[in-house]
Amino acid sequence: MSGFLASLDPRRVQWGAAWYAMHSRILRTKPVESMLEGTGATTAHGTKLAQVLTTVDLISLGVGSCVGTGMYVVSGLVAKEMAGPGVIVSFIIAAVASILSGVCYAEFGVRVPKTTGSAYTYSYVTVGEFVAFFIGWNLILEYLIGTAAGASALSSMFDSLANHTISRWMVDSVGTLNGLGKGEESYPDLLALVIAVVVTIIVALGVKNSVGFNNVLNVLNLAVWVFVMIAGLFFINGKYWAEGQFLPHGWSGVLQGAATCFYAFIGFDIIATTGEEAKNPNTSIPYAITASLVICLTAYVSVSMILTLMVPYYAIDTESPLMEMFVAHGFYAAKFIVAIGSVAGLTVSLLGSLFPMPRVIYAMAGDGLLFRFLAHVSSYTETPVVACIVSGFLAALLSLLVSLRDLIEMMSIGTLLAYTLVSVCVLLLRYQPESDIDGFVKFLSEEHTKKKEGILADCEKDVCSPVSEGEEFSGPATNTCGAKNLPSLGDNEMLIGKSDKSTYNVNHPNYGTVDMTTGIEADESENIYLIKLKKLIGPRYYTLRIRLGLPGKMDRPTAATGHTVTICVLLLFILIFIFCSFIIFGSDYISEQSWWAILLVVLMVLLISALVFVILQQPENPKKLPYMAPCLPFVPAFAMLVNIYLMLKLSTITWIRFAVWCFVGKQLPLET
Repeated sequence: MSGFLASLDPRRVQWGAAWYAMHSRILRTKPVESMLEGTGATTAHGTKLAQVLTTVDLISLGVGSCVGTGMYVVSGLVAKEMAGPGVIVSFIIAAVASILSGVCYAEFGVRVPKTTGSAYTYSYVTVGEFVAFFIGWNLILEYLIGTAAGASALSSMFDSLANHTISRWMVDSVGTLNGLGKGEESYPDLLALVIAVVVTIIVALGVKNSVGFNNVLNVLNLAVWVFVMIAGLFFINGKYWAEGQFLPHGWSGVLQGAATCFYAFIGFDIIATTGEEAKNPNTSIPYAITASLVICLTAYVSVSMILTLMVPYYAIDTESPLMEMFVAHGFYAAKFIVAIGSVAGLTVSLLGSLFPMPRVIYAMAGDGLLFRFLAHVSSYTETPVVACIVSGFLAALLSLLVSLRDLIEMMSIGTLLAYTLVSVCVLLLRYQPESDIDGFVKFLSEEHTKKKEGILADCEKDVCSPVSEGEEFSGPATNTCGAKNLPSLGDNEMLIGKSDKSTYNVNHPNYGTVDMTTGIEADESENIYLIKLKKLIGPRYYTLRIRLGLPGKMDRPTAATGHTVTICVLLLFILIFIFCSFIIFGSDYISEQSWWAILLVVLMVLLISALVFVILQQPENPKKLPYMAPCLPFVPAFAMLVNIYLMLKLSTITWIRFAVWCFVGKQLPLET
């Protein structure tokens, strides 16, 4: 005992070694190359997942996970209680905020394409193991509660369509249970358990079966949406938008509604969990994320227009708005058609919550952050079957026993946290020097480089070799590939003059991996907005850049500039957190126009702007990717602001439960 106590003596503790061990464990990252070693028959997890998903499949998954509750529930709720017909504007504002996070996800989907785990893996290869586990563990919580909520919602839907005969039979035959949070006369929801088990079996049987089932339900949902659009046109009345009724609660109601509408777009991150199962993740993931958000916005806006033109906003039924709007006009048959769409929408939303959960568990278990047996992949179904069974069982048990009335907000906190971290990671990576992210992008064109290697060798031979033996090379020759000044794979010489833009594109084998010393000018990477800005300002554009201290097109990041960006991003995160906290919890002082509150807000806005400007002054990494988030650092910074604000708007009990869940995760034994 005395020996043990002596070992705790601070004078005998090797603080340097202990700090180094903790620091390296928390901040160690996972190299991208380690995730590419298993591109053959097997991976580090064992049998590899089936690569069968197309871009259309990914879009279908993204749309299905979002559109169910958003179209059938959120539109009516926000229209009646917050924004009136201005719910249309609320959805547009929420979509813009969602796209900010979506483009950051899309860039990471290109940076780390051949992997699963979504934001968990993205944070592991950039920020470190501790943050990665923190994010992955809370994504599991989000998907777990989302699955249980979907099963309970479907059970309630079937019970409502059956005039509550199911719930009465449960109470009479099974009995009631007290203390489970379902009210004074709670009953075990056996129907929700059965629904969760059935969907779990579908997910475990294989990704093609899951996606096929998802596609069928989405087609059914699409048919109901078309029916609502066409049938609703016969009952619309423009007077419901006239005489100041479009914005009955003003712009404050629109902004409040936008915060709620934002949750209707949560779910596109399911696309980022399919990196190992997509046929071409480099292009499929960014396109699918963007397309799914646009499709969801179209569905929400069109349905909201029909809803608010058919029924006065104050008369909308918040529980079943689309079904009841036809009943108000005596079209009772339409109620059952919309009910079919509601069931399909809620089912596909349930599938969208359950589908990514075993894949995040599989990724974490394969890295040793959860129990290793959870990473087992069935050689028959090519899915993480053990993770599917465990996650489905937990969700079914939760839907059977626990009321989700208070827990429903916890679906959002994990996702918002993941969105915030992905925005931070994009901001960090784009300003780091070459040596720090050397392995991140060079693998993007490895396979294409191998395919083109022989062709390039022939091209170089034709260009550089003499026309005939003994004849000296005189004058420039035409490249048989049709490209001018085409560098070889190992060319480290400075190219004199510009390269041919028409031939240097995404299909080029050096795309995204050109050495910095080649001197490719930044003009090739300029987006359409920068070109328009140049035309607008004219010759003063370059003078303005010099006066503002902005980097030149040939400037490259160094360790010092990368460190500066890291410090600025950390301070920016803290400052945005403080700013949003004050805006939410000190709103009374701001509305009363207290001088110190106004001064504090102005000061924080100036500090945030200054940090963003300092980041803007640092040079970006010259690596080119098939998709890159535009308008850095403004897009990731604004995405951080929106996501942190929405997280702080959640209730206190949600944060307490969130802390408890994180504490439980901390106690898990890690296998490394």
